[in-house]
Amino acid sequence: MSIINENVLSPISIRLLYEGMVVEDDIYDADCERLLMKAGNTLTSDQIERMYRINNGRDVIYVTGRTHKAMASKRPSNVEIETLNEIEQAMGYAKIKDRTLEILTDISKNKKLKADDVNDVTGELSGCIEDSPPAVIIAPINAMAPTSEYLQRHTVNVGLLNGLLGRWLGLDKNQIDKLILIGFLHDVGKALMPPAILNAARKLTKVEYEVIKLHPKRTYDLCAAFPEDVRNAAADHHERLDGSGYPKGLSGDGVSIAAQITAISDVYSAMVSRRVFQPPKSPLHVLSLFEKSLKSQLDCELSNVLRVNLPAELMDKPVLMSDGTIGILREVFSGDIEFPDVEISRRLVKTNDRLYCVSMYNDD
Repeated sequence: MSIINENVLSPISIRLLYEGMVVEDDIYDADCERLLMKAGNTLTSDQIERMYRINNGRDVIYVTGRTHKAMASKRPSNVEIETLNEIEQAMGYAKIKDRTLEILTDISKNKKLKADDVNDVTGELSGCIEDSPPAVIIAPINAMAPTSEYLQRHTVNVGLLNGLLGRWLGLDKNQIDKLILIGFLHDVGKALMPPAILNAARKLTKVEYEVIKLHPKRTYDLCAAFPEDVRNAAADHHERLDGSGYPKGLSGDGVSIAAQITAISDVYSAMVSRRVFQPPKSPLHVLSLFEKSLKSQLDCELSNVLRVNLPAELMDKPVLMSDGTIGILREVFSGDIEFPDVEISRRLVKTNDRLYCVSMYNDD
């Protein structure tokens, strides 16, 4: 989708542009596809109006670097905003993420997965699930992080989400640990995918997409040292209840419960993350999709566990709003989960489809 390297790409309101403003970095449209204004220009009123038209009336634009820092200066004064480093240090996430990168790099080089290394890391993840409050576990999953770290973070995140779902489902430790292992393993096959395709900052061609669809089979093959039910559940995370998934086209009861849980974790982690081809979505938007467009594909009872439990862990956390301001999430409504009450400039605001949460917010 996107043609940009978005390591520092962030959403901001187009309304914060003004006549005479010097554009220090490129400005892109709401889809991160079209360049609206090149760096170095001094904006005129006509140029701003033209950008509004090209952006199809949408409020969000995407800017990089210094431009975002200058425009996103409207910050709440009554809350401390954590940095990405502070979020990752809270439960040892940074160390686990780095060890995961070593595992994925070793797979890429040697075409093998070392089971002992995986067991060591998933044992640490199990400890996080046992010892850490859910809000601490969720924070690094929702954090805005560099796209260059996507695969290792996603690998860790799905393991954590699987464990958290198991905890909320009331499963015993052995069952939770198996879910963590399956979640961690689910995308190891991507380490064998061509980097040019895996990291493409654009929509894949049909041929390239077919190549990417091979990664579940690669995952299954790499996991030969693990039990068969673990291998299958990890490899089946793209199967869907309505039969629309891949690679086997399984449906209904043919998709194991572990694979269904992993599919939910996979979708959530992917959608709230910065990716080279897609900006992040807010957690509440993703939760709303589970009961709307995704309800025929993913188990509603299982996804509802996430939908019921997760919002409480987001309370009083900073969120980036569609007008470029930073608000504080104050109340989520079960019947209208996508549009919570947010405190902005010490005033409680009911969000809507014109003023909405773009993503959770943290400092770089």
